[in-house]
Amino acid sequence: MPQAYVAAVSAAGGRPVVLPPLADAAEETLAVMEGLLLTGGADLDPSLYQAPRDPRTTGMSPERDSGEPPLARRALATGLPLLGVCRGMQLLAVVCGGTLHQHLPDVVGHDGHGPAPASYAPHPVRLDRGSRLGGILDESVTVQSHHHQGVATLSEPLRAVGWADDGSIEAVEAPGPAFAAGVLWHPEVGDDPRLFTALVAAARDYHCAGSR
Repeated sequence: MPQAYVAAVSAAGGRPVVLPPLADAAEETLAVMEGLLLTGGADLDPSLYQAPRDPRTTGMSPERDSGEPPLARRALATGLPLLGVCRGMQLLAVVCGGTLHQHLPDVVGHDGHGPAPASYAPHPVRLDRGSRLGGILDESVTVQSHHHQGVATLSEPLRAVGWADDGSIEAVEAPGPAFAAGVLWHPEVGDDPRLFTALVAAARDYHCAGSR
């Protein structure tokens, strides 16, 4: 787990707790949490969305692929505040019944979303002004990206609320009072804390409402 995620949650006023990816412990684990952050990382196993593996889908983590979906589903079912980052957004899309582009450059015709290893590409994202994320971040933001996969299809309750200039989906959210959103970029490496501040505020509201 990169320290940047821990630092971002802590700076936003939250108490970060790093969870092991245990597939059989989602209910017990989230029973003592007020929010869930699904972080970036390795490519998802395409079997999660019933697709054959592209040779460029690499570095998969069987432990995360088995342990994180139950956490995401439980958070969605209970209204636990949830933010997915990069892989985390892709996972959120998949657990809701969506699918992924396994190599986004084949779709958009460029490598601008996934530069060299250990580096990030800045690019603009347009957000739906009426969405939760649009209200948090404004209608246009410059983000830091590092990914070669992207969302191909979405299923309810998720909807696309953010797009890159090439039309690829960069942000998703579920309607309703619960905070459930995902972004394909990496806010933990930028200097804009608003997503983490919003997640921690939603977690505080969840706690104060006695939802846990």
